[in-house]
Amino acid sequence: MAFVSSGVEYALHCLLYISQRDGIKEANVRDLAELQGVPVDFLAKIFTKLKKSGIVNSTEGARGGFHLARSPESISVKDVVEAVDGNKGLFECKEIRERCAVFDRQAPQWATEGVCSIHRIMLEAEQAMRQVFSQHTLATLSASTNKKAPAEFNQQIIQWFESRPSNQRASSE
Repeated sequence: MAFVSSGVEYALHCLLYISQRDGIKEANVRDLAELQGVPVDFLAKIFTKLKKSGIVNSTEGARGGFHLARSPESISVKDVVEAVDGNKGLFECKEIRERCAVFDRQAPQWATEGVCSIHRIMLEAEQAMRQVFSQHTLATLSASTNKKAPAEFNQQIIQWFESRPSNQRASSE
């Protein structure tokens, strides 16, 4: 089982699409789901969590959709992970060291005092992971994506969203 769910990955991709300086500022879940080939209901649940966490806001109506509630520089990957997956730990120690058959159901103090050495490593890894997640924002992800993608990709995304039926209805009013 992955520590970070696929929901986080989809959330980050969606947020990147609506965080570009010269791109889409707002999009509805149906279009974002179609763009990424994911069920609308799945993505709607993710955006409900993102809204509840204050990462996005929504606009109602035919032209409605989701937009960032804060600047891309102020939304960390850690914010998104915690919004979508919650603040779950990387590891849950089962205190196996207490049940060693040699101890005949009564583990000595030396075996159980302090944090288990395995648990300590897992806590260290979790702390390092959270630190890395905190250091990266939507802005840094966007910058790295923009360096990799051809210059015309952002324009293709904008055109794709503009060609969506929801945008065509809105522009014909």
